[in-house]
This record gives sequence, structure tokens and C-alpha cells, in this order.
Amino acid sequence: MNTIGDIPAHPFFVHFVVVLVPLIAILVILCAVWTAARERLVWLTLVLSVVLTVLTPLATDAGEWLEHQQQTRTPTLHEHTELGDTAIYFVLGLLVVSLALAFLHRWGARLGERRGLAGIVVAVLAVLIGVASIYQMVRIGDTGAHAVWGSGGS
Repeated sequence: MNTIGDIPAHPFFVHFVVVLVPLIAILVILCAVWTAARERLVWLTLVLSVVLTVLTPLATDAGEWLEHQQQTRTPTLHEHTELGDTAIYFVLGLLVVSLALAFLHRWGARLGERRGLAGIVVAVLAVLIGVASIYQMVRIGDTGAHAVWGSGGS
């Protein structure tokens, strides 16, 4: 899906991704380090992660299509497109951490003494992947803004 009506679909899809990545990153970190948050938010976090995993390829595919519609492809636009292609890896990382959190929430008691170690590993991964995902989305968005509006922002 490259257009919605006559309008390029990329801006529509990308805004969902731009909002959901930091939201999910914060949710996975909260769920990983705070038991009360995990009890209340783990399933929402997992559902949002699945939705994000579906929307991200739609945004990047529509972005690739939009790039090929441009008469002049600037290096900044090419950089934005290349960075955009990396988004799925960060989104998949968030999905894996969300799945691990849901597993720990649902079946963590069966791990016995290993539950504490598993929780620590998942918490460290949640923080690393969460922060990295937010950082990468900022990089992707920054190059996209420069590609559209130039370095002066006008």
C-alpha cells in the first residue's frame, strides 16, 4: 500500500511508528524493572509490539516507493531510506523483549530460582533495546526531516 487515495501512505504509517516505538520502549523498560507495571501493562505492551511489527514494514515499503517517485534523490534522502530499513530490527527487538516479559509474567513461577536471573537478563535487554530503539527512531526521523525540509528547516 503506497498511497491512500492520492496521498502517499508513508507519512500516515510513519507517524504510527514514530509514536509507538518510544511508547513501547518505555513500556518494556517499565514492565521489566517494575513488577506492578508488568502486572498491569504486559499484555498491552505485547499487543502494541505486534501492531508495530506489522506497521513498520508498511511504513518502510511506502517510504521506498516514495523515494523512487522523487525526481532528484539527494544523499540525505538515500541515508534516510537506508536508516529506515534498519527500523524493523529494533522493532523486532522490542517484540522479543515483550514476548519475554509476557512469558515471565505468565510462566515465571515455573522457573523457580532461575526466575530472578531471567528477570535480570530481560531487564537489561529491555533497557538496552528500548534506549537503542528510541535513539534509532530519532536518527531516522532527523534524516527524514532534513530530506524533506533541508538543513534550514524552512
